[in-house]
This record gives sequence, structure tokens and C-alpha cells, in this order.
Amino acid sequence: MTTEITESFTEIYDKLEGWVTSFIHSLPNLLVAVVVMILAFFIARFVNKWTVRLASKKIPQESISKLIGRMSSIFVVCVGLFLALGALDLSKTLNTLLAGAGISGLVIGLALQGTLSNLLSGVVLSFRRRIQLGNWVETTGYAGEVVDINLHSLVLKEFDNGLVIIPNKTIVENPLKNYSLNSKMKIALECGVGYESDLEQVEALVKEAISSVYHQNEGSEIELYYTEFGDSSINFVCRYWVDAKNAKNRLDAKSAGMKAIKKAFDENGVNIPFPIRTLEFNNKIDVNRISTDDKVLQN
Repeated sequence: MTTEITESFTEIYDKLEGWVTSFIHSLPNLLVAVVVMILAFFIARFVNKWTVRLASKKIPQESISKLIGRMSSIFVVCVGLFLALGALDLSKTLNTLLAGAGISGLVIGLALQGTLSNLLSGVVLSFRRRIQLGNWVETTGYAGEVVDINLHSLVLKEFDNGLVIIPNKTIVENPLKNYSLNSKMKIALECGVGYESDLEQVEALVKEAISSVYHQNEGSEIELYYTEFGDSSINFVCRYWVDAKNAKNRLDAKSAGMKAIKKAFDENGVNIPFPIRTLEFNNKIDVNRISTDDKVLQN
């Protein structure tokens, strides 16, 4: 019994002695791994700040800049971790981590497919120079001012001050009209005049009225086209250029054009008719006969 106990303690001592010896032999590599991880940590902090500062010059969205900086720092830390494991001669552990990271990335990607799609779309939108904060855009049936582009969605402020939150994936995959890219906009104004009107005079009056409000630059002109013989009027469309960058400017220009045309028509006796209906009775109504019929019905 005493011999067995002695052998057990001897085996434990040998194990501990072997571990201590292995630790002493691997101590330089362990110190190198610790130094590498500390350096990677400080380098990652520097890279994070530098990347955020550099990205903020190109991207107005703070959330996107911070995301890029965080991803850069994570990359630096991962490189440091792999170097540290290599210094410790843990190549098998390194291969296991790489395999596990690949499988975990696949599972996470499938589970968060929609979220990652919106996130990547947000990064893409942030680098697009044709979509900036303050632009007036129209997409997927909504129109408004771009007030925010974050990691998940684009936020529009509509006419009534309501906010519309649209997923970034929807913005990237659908057409988008940006009114703020050009400083000029063409206004189309429709109206109608009575059939008794002199169409040549109407055209001259409309062009003169619009030119008094909005001067047309060289190469652009006021256009007027008669479009149809309506039920009660001859209809036309007038098109002219204005300085406008958003929907409010367009409404202001259209309103000013309508007031100018109405004033010109009133001063020159041009009628803007409204729909009317004329009832004509070809047969005369016999009032006496109606009275007699009523008496018969009463009896």
C-alpha cells in the first residue's frame, strides 16, 4: 500500500516537473505572444481613430465612419492573435480557429441575411456622391429631404414634416430620382381656354406672362403646346425652366406661373372655362295637362 502511494506521488511530481519544464522552455515564446497582443491592442486603437478621422472626411454619417474604424481595429487584433498563436507554436489551434470562424461566419450570415444586406447597402449609400444629406429625392412612392443615412435605413422628411424610414436594401435595388443634383428644373403647367379664344394671342400672352416672372437663359425657351380639344376648353401645356432644387421650389414656381397667366388672361379678356352642362327641351311642356293628370291621380 505504501509503495503504491509513493509511486502515485512520484508520477504527480514527474507531471508537475514536466509542466514546469515545458513552461520554462516556452516562456520566451509566451512573452513574445504577450508583447504581440499588447502591441496589436495599441495599434488597433490607433488604427481605429485614424480610420474614423479619414472616413469622416468622405462620409458625413458618423455611424458609418465608426463602423469602418471598428472593423479596421478588429482586423488588426485578429492579425495579432494569429501571430501570437504562431509564436506559441499552436498551429493546430490556429487551424481550428480558422475553420470555426468560417463555419460561424456562414451560420451568422444565413441568420442575419437581411440585416447584413441593409448594413452593406448603408455603406454603399454612404459612398455614393449622388445621394447626400439634404438632397430632395423621390423613391418607392415617397418624396422628401434626406435627413439621415445610417447602418440600417435611409430617413426622408416629407412635405408634412413626417419621417419615412426606408431600408437601405430597398434604396439600392430601386430607382431613385434626385432633384438636388441639378440647379434647374423644368415646370409643366397645364391650362385651358375657351373655344372662342384666339390661340395665337393666348400663346403670346402665356409666354409673355411667364417670361416676366422667370427669365429664360440662352439655349432655353418657354414652350407652349396645345394638347386636345376638351369638353369645354382647348387645353394646352406650358413648359419653362426655373432655378429649383427641391419640390417646394417646384411648387413655388408652378404657383407663380399660374398667377401670372391668370392675371394676363383677365387683363385681356381670355376666358378659362369650367365644365358646364346645357339642358335643352325640344318639346314644350303643357302645364294645364300636368294639372289635369295630377287631379286624376288624386281622385
